[in-house]
Amino acid sequence: MSTDSTVLSYWSWKKLSTLAPGLLLFGTSAVWAHHVEKHLRVDPHPVITIHNPNGTVTVKAWTKSEVLVMADHNSMNIEVAVVQNGNRVDILTQPIANSVAPDEMRADMQVNVPEDAELQIHDDSGAVTVNNVLGDMNVETVGADVGLEDAAGYLSVKTVGGSFQCTRCAGRIEVSSISGNFKLLDVRSYHIVAQTSTGNILFDGQFLPNGTYHLKNYSGTIEVRFSPGDSFDMNATSLKGKVNNEAKLIPANRPQSSSPRFGNTLFGTLNEGRARVDLTSFDGTINILKRSN
Repeated sequence: MSTDSTVLSYWSWKKLSTLAPGLLLFGTSAVWAHHVEKHLRVDPHPVITIHNPNGTVTVKAWTKSEVLVMADHNSMNIEVAVVQNGNRVDILTQPIANSVAPDEMRADMQVNVPEDAELQIHDDSGAVTVNNVLGDMNVETVGADVGLEDAAGYLSVKTVGGSFQCTRCAGRIEVSSISGNFKLLDVRSYHIVAQTSTGNILFDGQFLPNGTYHLKNYSGTIEVRFSPGDSFDMNATSLKGKVNNEAKLIPANRPQSSSPRFGNTLFGTLNEGRARVDLTSFDGTINILKRSN
């Protein structure tokens, strides 16, 4: 190479590095090549949709009127697309090559949203975590576990095998699964419907006046914890399993037989019976236990 060509190449590289350092970094650093960061201004009550075939999805609320998306992935054959249409933000992990292996479709993302955001999340495998979001929420997974904390609104969760845990949640909760386990801890919901076929269900929360709590499984354990000051009407039935009760229930108007016609059944009222609790299992065990603290 001639001296002139060498000088030209040097100054061309120098100019390129000055004008487009991000481009050079994109080409030389795998970390930057697979990182996405977007800031989007939104109005009150935005709708955020997330579709991620595999990976962790973490959503956190903040006080800004802005959606922040940060995502990382390890394959050049996929992309995390972030599209805003009015007050709706769509976040989608999608292939950009003709043939993409399933394990290449993994992306891990954190999304910060306003507190009043509405969420629609689909994550096949991995994990979904949502903190302090007060808007309505719909979460669907295949094997991904779902964890909600300090959430409110109408919360709908459906999994195939993923577990579900809701801590200090309020509003209306409806959750269903094939084999996932449920934990409802310190919840303050007036309406809960939880149904799983072969999973366990734990309820350790408040029984609000006029609240309804329906917990159902085919097999496994349904456990409800109560305090002496709670107030509810209880109907617990396990067709082929056991019903263990520590609550001092006032017998219902209808007589309770020691050998019920349909499995093991418990009817009764604790205090004024302000809430309604229905527990149903086919051959699982139902435990109604006093809280230790």
